[in-house]
Amino acid sequence: MRKEGDEPTSVNPNKKLAIFEGDARVGEIMQGIQAIQLRPEDLSSPIALQMALSRMYEAVMKMLESGPKKRYIAEVRFTDSLGNQVSFAVDLGEAPPPFSKDKVKARIIVEIYEEEE
Repeated sequence: MRKEGDEPTSVNPNKKLAIFEGDARVGEIMQGIQAIQLRPEDLSSPIALQMALSRMYEAVMKMLESGPKKRYIAEVRFTDSLGNQVSFAVDLGEAPPPFSKDKVKARIIVEIYEEEE
């Protein structure tokens, strides 16, 4: 992991950059399936779980009605400045990505700045 937190950009010296190195796993998902997920509050009670299952069932039925469409995504994982594991997804589109392997490297660039009013 490489971090460069004190590098101001050339455009605005009030901006700070942090660069992280991580790994990514490239795969396929069915479009619309992102609505099918359990959240921590869905496990808080039996009623909440039933509502979550109903929501997921509705999402599956809607996805099946519209027909299968594949999208390629990359699940990116890296360790932040405090040692926490961070994971997020990047949509790569409907065409296969130009990678020969499903495990690739990722560079995450974070730019910190104030909005000008």
